[in-house]
Amino acid sequence: MAIEVEVNGKSFSIEADPNTPLLWVIREEIGLTGTKFGCGIGVCGACSVHLDGQVARSCRIPVAAVAGKRITTIEGIAAPNGALHPVQQAWTDAQVPQCGYCQSGQIMAAVALIKKTALPSSAHIDAAMTNICRCGTYPRIRKAILAATGQAAAAVQES
Repeated sequence: MAIEVEVNGKSFSIEADPNTPLLWVIREEIGLTGTKFGCGIGVCGACSVHLDGQVARSCRIPVAAVAGKRITTIEGIAAPNGALHPVQQAWTDAQVPQCGYCQSGQIMAAVALIKKTALPSSAHIDAAMTNICRCGTYPRIRKAILAATGQAAAAVQES
């Protein structure tokens, strides 16, 4: 059965079982490997993408459920000219990644948070950033989020 999906502004016709997790369609059928498999049960957040602008765990969503929705992956948040998204730039500047495996999901969660709350407080960050980082880069993640929203002074104070 062909399922029509839109990923990063491009349309794809996918021949897959309707119950195939979106994560595997993104990685194996479309070839975008920035979205990672972590736990497979929607807990860790390594597979986070945006569905119609809302952060979602792609390992738990059947591809049939996303027909007609806009899907954005980590590869789709940079500007068309290649300039990094402000969150990606803040991640680089704050040297957030250690192993880096969870970071695309972390960035996608942070972008969704900032879209919803332009100047997030520590409480907003704590509530929204539920992705797991086995390396424990949470202080750098917080610093990068605050820096991306122009709250660099707060980022320095919380370091």
